[in-house]
This record gives sequence, structure tokens and C-alpha cells, in this order.
Amino acid sequence: MSMNYKKIAELAMMLLIVLFLGLYISGMSGYYKYTETKKNVLTENAMERFEQDIKAGKEIDVSNYLEETKNYNNIFSSLGLKMSSLIEKGFNKTMTSLFKKLSQAVNNN
Repeated sequence: MSMNYKKIAELAMMLLIVLFLGLYISGMSGYYKYTETKKNVLTENAMERFEQDIKAGKEIDVSNYLEETKNYNNIFSSLGLKMSSLIEKGFNKTMTSLFKKLSQAVNNN
């Protein structure tokens, strides 16, 4: 039975496109990155208060300068995060398998 390399290449490209789109969409949602970035950024007002407290010689506590944020986690955001993780794992396994098969095909000829 001869392998049809054109069909394998087409299937591989379609799979790569679908996986790329899945990863792109999950990355573009950016919810996790947004929440982590917001934790690290001081607002203009907080920076001014911080500088005034330094000049006044007050004791500094970082939690006094960070804004409290609401927790918007829900079933959909959790599902999105789990789905993104599943897509990432599937993509890694697929790419590893694909390159092994391509390496075997090239080495056999």
C-alpha cells in the first residue's frame, strides 16, 4: 500500500490551521494575562500616594497602593481556561507525532 503524500500534507496543513486558530482565539481572549498584569501595575493616583508616603517617611505596605478587583471567574472563564490548556496539550502531542511521522517518511526514502 503506497502512501499518498499529498493527502498527508493536506491533512497536516488543515490540522495545523485548525490548531493555530484555536490557540490564537484562546490567546486573544487575554483574560488571564489581563488579571495578572493588572496586579502589577500601579495607577497614577497610587504612585502619587506612594511617593508622598515615601517623602513623609511613612511605613510602606504594597497592599495600600493596589486597587481591589472583583473576581469575575465563572463557569465560562474556567471552561475557556481548561479548553485552552487542552488545546495546547493536543497541539503539542500532534506536532510531536507529526514531525516523527515526517522524519520517518523522509528517512525511509
